[in-house]
Formats: sequence, structure tokens, C-alpha cells
Amino acid sequence: MKTIIVTGASSGIGRATAELFLAEGWTVGLLARSADTLEAMAQGSDKAIPLVADVTDAEAVTQAFTNFVKQTGRLDALFNNAGIFAPGGTIDEIALEDWYNSVNVNLNGMFHCARAAFATMRSQKPQGGRIINNGSIAAHVPRPNSVHYSATKHAITGLTRSLSLDGRDFEIACGQIDIGNARTPMVQELVENAIADGLQPDPTMAVGDAARSVLHMAQLPLEANVQFMTVMATSMPYIGRG
Repeated sequence: MKTIIVTGASSGIGRATAELFLAEGWTVGLLARSADTLEAMAQGSDKAIPLVADVTDAEAVTQAFTNFVKQTGRLDALFNNAGIFAPGGTIDEIALEDWYNSVNVNLNGMFHCARAAFATMRSQKPQGGRIINNGSIAAHVPRPNSVHYSATKHAITGLTRSLSLDGRDFEIACGQIDIGNARTPMVQELVENAIADGLQPDPTMAVGDAARSVLHMAQLPLEANVQFMTVMATSMPYIGRG
């Protein structure tokens, strides 16, 4: 039995990934804030475990991981995915609250989950596991008017590299998937905003293709690791952007 916790599992990339892993026979911890949504996702499955927690709450995250391992015996993988995209603008237009919320969810939240996963994987027997961080195209080149999102996603690359280095002694692999314009509610909002502003929206791709990429990374034996993977809509402005 393979086990994984997926954060931000109630919608978007997280939900698509969780559902794919369940279909592939994994036991999946569904971590998000929405209890009703998680319960509905888990209905009829003995391999889906709802884990209601806010990733910005370190104690709640630790308890969720502890509860999962009590039921499964171990944690093989974490898809560290939860994130937000706050209203955009130039740096002087972005509300301080939106900056702090972005840092709290996109960086602190991913730190809390990676920390809980690392501690679990280090102490379990046999030792080890895999952490997959959801970066973004914005971890490399920013969208216009997204300093809060871009800054946090650049930080995730540093988190990934540090975890990959520090995990070597404990059989913990860490990689990052950078996803460009998968059709999620967050991306759909960006598309609608572009249309409203009279702009041509960026091309998008099916969210299931992002989920299959995460599955590929997770299925590798621990002796192999995808350090960084970019999967994106073929025609989106990434190559040549910035």
C-alpha cells in the first residue's frame, strides 16, 4: 500500500491529483479546510482519509499528519500543493493584507507541511519518502502584477533545494513541479480578468495532465528523483517571457 497526503485537496490541481492517486490505488490523505468537501470526496472510498486543517496553523498540520500515520502506518509521499493567488497589482497597489496572506499560505503553509512530512519520513521505518512541492511557472518568471505570488513561489524553489539536500541522509527525496495554466478555478479567474480587460487570455491545459505528472514523480523509486519538472500549456508565454 502506497500512501500520500495531498494539501489543497478540495479543489483545482490538488483535487484532480488526489482523485487520480485514489484511482491508482494509493491511500490518500485529503488535507484542506473544507470538511464538507473532503467528506464528499471520501464517500464510498476506504482509501481516502479526510484531514481537516488550515496549512497556516502549524499545530493543526502536525496533528493531521499524526492522525494520518496512525491510520496508515507510514507516509510515502507529500504533494505540497495548497496555495492562493491574491488580487494583483504593482507593489504599491497590493494591499499589505494580501501580501501577508500570500506569504502565510504559499510559503509558511508549505513550510509547515514539508516540516511535518520530513519529521514523519525521518522517523518511520523503513526510513524515507518523497516530498513534491508545487512551484509554478512564477517560480522562474513572474506574471505581470504578481509580486506577492512570484516572491513566494521563488521561495519554494529554495525550500525544494534545501529539502533535497538535507533529505539525502534520511532517504527523503524532494522535487518541484512547476505547472503552467492548468484549467483550475484560479486560472479561470485570471482568464476572465484578461477578457474583461480586453486582453487575449493565455492558453490553458487540462488539469488532469498536471495530476499525471505528479503521479509520475511519486511513482519513482527513492533512488531516482525528478528534481524539477515543468508541465504547461504548449503555447503559453513562458519561453521568451520576462
